[in-house]
Amino acid sequence: METAGVIVLVLFLVFMTVVVVATVSAVRTVKRGVRRGRAQARRVMVDTRLKARRYTVPGPAGELVRLRLGLRASFDSTFRALEAGRGDDASLAEASALLDRLSDHAGALDGELQLLEQEPDRGRITHRLPDLTARARSIIDSADALRWAAQDRARRFADDELSALTRDVHLEAGALRHWTPVEPGTKGLGLSGRPGEGAR
Repeated sequence: METAGVIVLVLFLVFMTVVVVATVSAVRTVKRGVRRGRAQARRVMVDTRLKARRYTVPGPAGELVRLRLGLRASFDSTFRALEAGRGDDASLAEASALLDRLSDHAGALDGELQLLEQEPDRGRITHRLPDLTARARSIIDSADALRWAAQDRARRFADDELSALTRDVHLEAGALRHWTPVEPGTKGLGLSGRPGEGAR
């Protein structure tokens, strides 16, 4: 009787542990979703503001806005390209890790550009602009290189798969056209590789 009670207690504790773990996991997932949604909403707002300022802010300050937009566009496109292929190609994991490291530099540069947008001294903006442009160009070129490599890799895999499929189709088409000799006393023609299609 005592053993049965202990077993029931253990089962109850295991059940409660599973429930607690599942609840905590669900709460964390919801929180991550909320944070991701808020971050996405903030990003959309910032992008919309930058796109509007691109046409209304003249001179060096406008160039800062264009640099920020270029950084964001390059990283968004590269992230989507790598994420789209990671499920089918494990080799892209290293590229994603490199993009994460590159993203740290892009974030730091974006912060500098954002602060400099508020700089009232236009001369200082003009002085800093060549260096900031060179850094932005280097980061964008690196992100673009990862994206283009991932796109080329995906296209190569698709071409290889299509070539193999085309060969299989042609082999099967040839097999379907290979007529077997007609045995005496049978009617019609039989197809090789199709059991039951010979003598009837």
